[in-house]
Amino acid sequence: MRNLVSSSLPKLPSSEMAAAAGGVALALGGWWEEVNGSPAWQDGAFFSLSAAYALVSAVALVQLIRIQLRVPEFGWTTQKVFHLMNFIVNGVRAVVFGLHAHVFLFQSKVYTLVLLELPGLLFFSTYTLLVLFWAEIYHQAKNLPTGKLRIIYIAVNSFIYVIQVCIWIYLGITDNPLVELVCKIFISVVSFVALLGFLIYGGRLFFMLRRFPIESKGRRKKLYEVLTVFFYL
Repeated sequence: MRNLVSSSLPKLPSSEMAAAAGGVALALGGWWEEVNGSPAWQDGAFFSLSAAYALVSAVALVQLIRIQLRVPEFGWTTQKVFHLMNFIVNGVRAVVFGLHAHVFLFQSKVYTLVLLELPGLLFFSTYTLLVLFWAEIYHQAKNLPTGKLRIIYIAVNSFIYVIQVCIWIYLGITDNPLVELVCKIFISVVSFVALLGFLIYGGRLFFMLRRFPIESKGRRKKLYEVLTVFFYL
């Protein structure tokens, strides 16, 4: 029966199949060129990203207000600072995407680079702060000292910001394409360092909570938090 069905179906010559595939590829390529060259499509994409980041920023602000109203006596904890920085970094990205038409109009290229790369640095500081929060939980659970963790966080972030500011100053004085490439590589390395922090302490905290003998709401919430951040990245 399989032979009968296959023999009853019309068989297209290979040349016609290749022509049909080429026609589909040409149509898709033409559509992409039309979208890529359309200011309306580009504005729609940028404004959509701006709205998405503005929404995330607003959620972080609401969460910060909720925590502050619930436990105002604890002051600025690591969790509160994280939500504040999350509000700032996503707000800056929303502004950059919303004003994308003006970002590349600066007379000096260094100002454009600052606007494009500053959210990446703020992202690094925000989520390494979350890594610090996880590391403190892990060290406290293992009865390990936590005094140096904040010092390491401040030192690493200060070192990275000093290097980045020096690169921006040099680019402002001398427009060097090689230094601009180094700046992009530096941002990539910074993002990779943040990812390593997630893998190390996020993984340790996740497996430690998995082995935790008592089933509780806090344990489930923390496991969900770690998994959510990993999927977000």
